[in-house]
Amino acid sequence: MGKFTVDPSIQARMHQYQIVGRAAPTPKNPTPKIYRMRLFARNVVLAKSRFWYFMKKLNKAKKSGGELLAVNELYDRSPTKVSNYGIWLRYESRTNTHNMYKEFRDVTINGAVGKLYSEMAGRHRAQPGSIQIINTAILKPSQCRRDHVKEMHDKKLKFPVVRKLPMVVKKLRTTYKANRPTTFVR
Repeated sequence: MGKFTVDPSIQARMHQYQIVGRAAPTPKNPTPKIYRMRLFARNVVLAKSRFWYFMKKLNKAKKSGGELLAVNELYDRSPTKVSNYGIWLRYESRTNTHNMYKEFRDVTINGAVGKLYSEMAGRHRAQPGSIQIINTAILKPSQCRRDHVKEMHDKKLKFPVVRKLPMVVKKLRTTYKANRPTTFVR
């Protein structure tokens, strides 16, 4: 276990896939239209399933009557730099379908989408299957709309340095002190 490990059950490890496919060629239509989709899923199997879910809606092509031409995982160019991500989505609630726009700060698009899924589950009780990501974009600081993202753009932003102090010797410990203890190292 490293110093900054995160419990894997907390984070939904999302991956970005590019899937290219089409309906199977038939005598009636020997060269069907080819479709390319960028999809977010936890693994390749779920990404392929999502692809056929959308293909069924687009042009009545099912997995049994279609073919995949390519399945590639997409990676971020600089996964060490924090970026602002804008995500447009639609999801089905218990009553209706809603369009939504959300912003996140993360080092990768996969991390931002993972945050999106956990936020949608927490705030809106949305199941991952009912969420459709329409578009994602990397935003410049001037393009950001949400306050929780904009507040991180301040150049003078500072965080307190928290240092853990060793516990006081058992002999000198008390419940009440006359003077306030120093909780920082000088």
